[in-house]
Formats: sequence, C-alpha cells, structure tokens
Amino acid sequence: MSAGRVFAFRDARWAPDPVLAPSAAVRSPQPVPLVIDNGSFQTRAGWAAADPSVPAEPLLRFRSLAARSRGARGGAGAETQVGNDLGSPEPLRWLLRSPFDRNVPVQLELQELLFDHVFQRLGVTSQGCVDHPIVLTEAVCNPLYSRQMMSELLFECYQVPKVSYGVDSLYSFYHNRRQNWPCSGLVISSGYQCTHILPVLEGRLDAKNCKRINLGGCQAAVYLQRLLQLKYPGHFAAITLSRMEEILHEHSYIAEDYTEELQKWRSPEYYENNVHKMQLPFSNKLLGSTLTSEEKQERRQQQLRRLQELNARRREEKLQLDQERLDRLLYVQELLEDGQMDQFHKALVELNMDSAEELQSYINKLSLAIEQTKQKILQAEVNIEVDVVDSKPEIPDLDPLGSEQSLEDVESINEFEPLFAEEQPEVEKPVAAVQPVFNLAEYHQLFLGTERIRAPEIIFQPSLIGEDQTGIAETMQYVLERYPEEQQAVLVQNVFLTGGNAMYPGLKARVQKELLEMRPFQSSFQVHLASSPILDAWYGARDWAVEHMTREEGWITRKDYEEKGGEYLKEHCASNVYVPIRLPKQAPRTAEALAPSRALAASTGNPCEQA
Repeated sequence: MSAGRVFAFRDARWAPDPVLAPSAAVRSPQPVPLVIDNGSFQTRAGWAAADPSVPAEPLLRFRSLAARSRGARGGAGAETQVGNDLGSPEPLRWLLRSPFDRNVPVQLELQELLFDHVFQRLGVTSQGCVDHPIVLTEAVCNPLYSRQMMSELLFECYQVPKVSYGVDSLYSFYHNRRQNWPCSGLVISSGYQCTHILPVLEGRLDAKNCKRINLGGCQAAVYLQRLLQLKYPGHFAAITLSRMEEILHEHSYIAEDYTEELQKWRSPEYYENNVHKMQLPFSNKLLGSTLTSEEKQERRQQQLRRLQELNARRREEKLQLDQERLDRLLYVQELLEDGQMDQFHKALVELNMDSAEELQSYINKLSLAIEQTKQKILQAEVNIEVDVVDSKPEIPDLDPLGSEQSLEDVESINEFEPLFAEEQPEVEKPVAAVQPVFNLAEYHQLFLGTERIRAPEIIFQPSLIGEDQTGIAETMQYVLERYPEEQQAVLVQNVFLTGGNAMYPGLKARVQKELLEMRPFQSSFQVHLASSPILDAWYGARDWAVEHMTREEGWITRKDYEEKGGEYLKEHCASNVYVPIRLPKQAPRTAEALAPSRALAASTGNPCEQA
C-alpha cells in the first residue's frame, strides 16, 4: 500500500429485505426444509431443495436485532423494526434489542419477531402454520431450558411438522469435509460473542471436553472504540460501534508474533507504509475561515445596515403609537374646554386618571417623547448616508511656492549627504505574512497503527482488556492434554478454523505458530480454513437437510415433542449430545415410616369420625 492512502467510511445503510415469491419446487411434491442459521450477529435463512431452480444460498441475511419505538402521543402505536428494516443501527442504538445472551437465545418474544420476519419475507403462505420442516442452529452445549422454549415456540406458535437442531461450527465442519479427510478433528469456532474449541472424534462431538472463551468480535469492537476515543477525544461521538466493526472487518489482521509486530510498528518508515487513515465525514464550511478581509468588511456593513433599518422601523412604530395616544388625550382635553364634564369624567375613568392636572402632565410627557423620537429618526437617516472614503492617502504638497530649486541649493545638499548617510534608516522590505494552513480533512482522520492488531489480539490475550480468561492457544493446549498422545496426534491432523473471526488475515499462520510451539519436536499437524467462514454453517445445514430430507434421523416430530418434552434432542453428526434430565426417584415409604404419621393422626382425631 502506498504511504498516505486514505480510506473513507462507507456508513452503508441496510436495504430493507423484499418479500420473496418462492418457486413451485419449494412446495411440491412436498414442502422442503427451511434452513435458519440463528447466529447472535446475523441471521441467515433459505431453502434446502435438491431442485436446481431453488437457490442454494441464503436468501435472507440480516442482523439479529429488533427495535420497538414507543410511538407518538395521540398517534399510531408502537412500531417494531427487525434486521435490515432498521436502516442504520446508530440512530436507534439505545432502542436495539437482541434475543441472545452471549450466544444463547433467552428472549423468546424477540426471537419470535425474527422468525416472523423470516417467514414473511421468504413468502411462507400456509394459513395458520408453517408447514415446512425447520433446520435450526443452536449454541454448543445449549441449555435444555433454551431448547425447550425454542421447541415450544416452533411447535406451539408456528405448528411446524418437525425440527432439527445442530451446531453451526459442526455444520461448517460437515460442509468442508473433503476426500481422505479424517472424521476426527479440532474445530476452532470464533464468532461474535464467543470462541469455542470443539474436539470431534469419529465424526461425533466430544461434549465433555468442549471449552468456551467468552470473547469474540463484539468485545473486539468495544475495545477498539475505547482505544480510538482515548486517542481522538475530539471525535468521541463520530467513533461509533458500526464504524469500529467496519475497521475490524476490512483493516485489521492478526499478527503471527504480537511482540515482534509491535517492534516493527516502532519504525517510522514501517508506520508510514502500513498506517491506514480513516476519513471521518466533515464539512468545509467553517464560520469566518474562508472569508477575505473585504468580504468580512462587507458582511459587517450589511449587518450594520440591517440593524439600523430594524431600529428605524421600531422607532416609526413607536412614534405612530405615541401619536395615536396623544391624539386621544388631546380629544379628552377638548371635552374639558368645551364644558362637556360628564363625557370628560367618563373618559378620565377609562384612561385610569384622577384629575385634569394628571391629564395635562401626561400630555406634556408624551409630546416630549414624540419630539425626541422624531429627532432620533432624523439623526439615523443622516448616519445611514455614509460617504465612502478612499483608503489611498493623499500626498501633501511640500513646496507650495514652486518646485524649482537653485543649483547652489542642490550642491549644498549634496555636500552634507556623506555626513548623514549613517543616520538614514534603511527602507524595510515588505515581508509577506505566513498564514498557518489548517488541513480540515486531515484533522478528521483516524490513524490506525497498532490498533489494527491490538483489537483482534484479545482472542489470544484476553488480559489486554482485563479478562481473567485463557486465550485460544492455552485453551487449545488444555483440551489436547485431556486426551492420550495417540488421540492428540489424530486431532491436530485436522485443526479446522471457522466463524466470523476466521476472516482475519493471519489467523491460520498464528494458529500454526502456536501449534508448532506446543507440539512435540518433529510432530506433524495440519490447519485448515473454512472456504467461507461466515456462510459455511448455513451451507452445511443445507447439505445435511437435503441428504436427510426423507430420513427420520435427526428430526424431532411433533409426537416426540409431546411425549418427551421440548428439551428432547435427536442426535446426528452435527448436533449436540443429548443429556436428558434425570430426576432422583423418591424411595417408597415403608410401614415403619408411616407409623409415626398414623399415630399423630390418631392423637389429633378426625372431626368427621367424631361427628
């Protein structure tokens, strides 16, 4: 990248999702499954059909957010917006709600809004129910209560025929399987809220040894926002979470060696060649910054002229009111002079006056005020006519008697010139004043140096943000040490990276470096990156749904839900491990244990028997 290159924030607005018309292949010969990747960052939905006319990609992709406004007073009720209908999240940041706590859905009323949005925009037209099977992703080791509430929502509210639950990272692992790939591996899934280390043995998840790190893209965005707000306090409000997510997605990378990379950034040359300058929006119009002295003088004169006109208008209005009041008072005085005493006293009462002397005093004061106002108006009219004075000074005539000088006078002056040569001041040359140039565009730029690697580094070093957790490398080593060496060697032959944070450049090289440091000398390992870390979970769920469309494996029917409860799970290759709730059985009550209670009942007596 060339030095000095500037990147502009896109600040793209989300386009509302259209209502799609599904093809006939979605309904015939039977309703095809609907695949929903229910992620904490983004929801992706589409159809799983073998027919080539049905797109084999998610038709809906929107943020898993909802905002419910309170509505105007006296107007319409509260309005609810979901996903891309929000337009931009920043103006509604304080209204945004998510159904997820970390990566587990807990607010089912918000989850219902997301499902409504999916079914409506995909064109599900069945009356009173959703007659398509649902393939839904869930969190690793999802709590039974969360699955129970989700099954209750799908079966009771939407009347779905059957549903299947699977883990998003295992679906991605399932989609990226290749020929000669072992069925075992170590899946590293790093998403928006959490990072998981999942060991897979013989094609099944080993849930007992799964580990979770409560760090992901959300914490990295908040950390980057704090770093830049401390660095640029003048742009505190412009450093938003949406822009921080854009920086993470497009300008951040993971250093192979964090300490060594920081040392590189200490070099000015390296800094100039690798710094990314993010341009914040700004306006070129600053008050008085681009006006010349003539324009400022002209603007000042215009303001003065406008003020004078305003004052003159007010004086004229005041003069008119005072003249009308004076005429009224003179009319009352004429009533007194004409001897009409009844009308005179009535007029005095209306004027709130007591005597003729008070009336005469008020007439004198009002006449004086009118004369003063007329004088001010005349003076203002004179002041408005301002003569324009030429700024060029006049050269005074130094010799009014004539410009002719005698030759003797000139020679006498020339004789004294050498004597006063040192006393003559030197003529100073005009020096052009250097005005400091203020680059407004550069002032509104964010220089991204070490911030490009510091924010994503938290998934390897959570202590950077004060979290008392282990990073990916330590957690991966801890998981591997729970297995014998033979199984460790099998797992490291297929270390699989998926999730949104797998999009960071340098993640694969960093994991390879960490494995090289923790594995024995001359041991082998392989690290694979998902073909599409963000969408492979949906693609894998679609592949599974197409292959198992006519099978019973992995599908929970309504009969299963009614007989075994909402927390029931049918396991398959990409699912969690079902651990049913085991309630301790109560021991049968023996005759010896019942004897004290019978004796107590006999002592107290039964009122009915006594009656």
